[in-house]
Amino acid sequence: MFQHKQCKHRCTKNKLMKNTMMLEELSRPGSIRGEKQAVNVSGQDPSSGLKAVIKATAILRLARTRPRNICLNCSCPLQVRHLSDSKGWRMRLVQFLIVGDQSGTRVGVQEKDGGNVIDLNLFDTSLPRNMKEFLEKGDVAMETARRALDCGNHALCHSEIELLSPVTNPDKVVCVGMNYMDHCLEQNVAIPKEPVIFSKFGSSIVGPYGDIIHPTESNEVDWEVELAFVIGKKGKHIKKEEAMDYVAGFMVAHDVSARDWQMKQNGKQWLLGKTFDTFCPLGPAIVTRDALSDPHNLGIRCRVNEQIMQDSNTSQLAFKTEELVVWVSQFVTLYPGDVFLTGTPSGVGVFRNPPKFLKRGDIVECEIDEIGILRNVII
Repeated sequence: MFQHKQCKHRCTKNKLMKNTMMLEELSRPGSIRGEKQAVNVSGQDPSSGLKAVIKATAILRLARTRPRNICLNCSCPLQVRHLSDSKGWRMRLVQFLIVGDQSGTRVGVQEKDGGNVIDLNLFDTSLPRNMKEFLEKGDVAMETARRALDCGNHALCHSEIELLSPVTNPDKVVCVGMNYMDHCLEQNVAIPKEPVIFSKFGSSIVGPYGDIIHPTESNEVDWEVELAFVIGKKGKHIKKEEAMDYVAGFMVAHDVSARDWQMKQNGKQWLLGKTFDTFCPLGPAIVTRDALSDPHNLGIRCRVNEQIMQDSNTSQLAFKTEELVVWVSQFVTLYPGDVFLTGTPSGVGVFRNPPKFLKRGDIVECEIDEIGILRNVII
């Protein structure tokens, strides 16, 4: 007798074998039983339902290799899609804590922006409990997450959880300077001929609603809304035509910057001014690339105390995602969980006349269409 992790139904070994045989029979074109069952599986007409079942190669593979994960008493595994094709993920991946629970970080998938979160670690207890290790599992983990989202079980409402940064402790945080054409224009500088690369330390990362600490060492703390992306698999010397295959998804980032330390001190090297604790809010989710209409044509904006400070579009990027992956992978190996901040548009405080900077008590909102909003208080 086996108990399925996801649905808790109990099945005998014979029933498990029967489940697998039924799935294989459903996959055969022209099967009368397949055509009848296809209506139940897909909720559509027999012909379209049968096509969906035939495409479900991932489910058949799972049935053959791990039959305990397939249960025909439960409808979840039979909400069929072509899981082996990464273009079909369409998910919002998150890291979170359960309020009042001491079990620590968990990985989930969000039903929609601001919606319920499916607890993936309840759906499948074998999954890692942090995003970096989850991404290292590749398509196997993504298939499980997609199946969990289709099931809808183990959903937690927004008030039951605390969203963390979707990625914590990445191997690297890669940042790109002067990468928006309108940002170069406001500085009266030429658009760089090559990406300008710098970095933040991982200790600067904070969640989408975490506080930003205004350091006593700086009097010129500035805002920078940015499109960020997360690497999904290991790679070096990546070709441009393959670059997007290495991207797990996109996030909103806030590249908080201490301009005095960036532009006047430390030999005018940018690192210290960019990497104070809490200077890198990320989130609210990793939105898989196929869930976005076009990551390079999205509205991007920043508000301080509800006043719009930056209002642009990611079409202004000088070097887009593929180019950045190719460029950086020439020098370093990219690993799952690595974060790229792609640059900020015009409207930052330091180039205003007179310059304007953040103060304690300010509320900063960084927003990108189709991805979400970061909302952080300066303390």
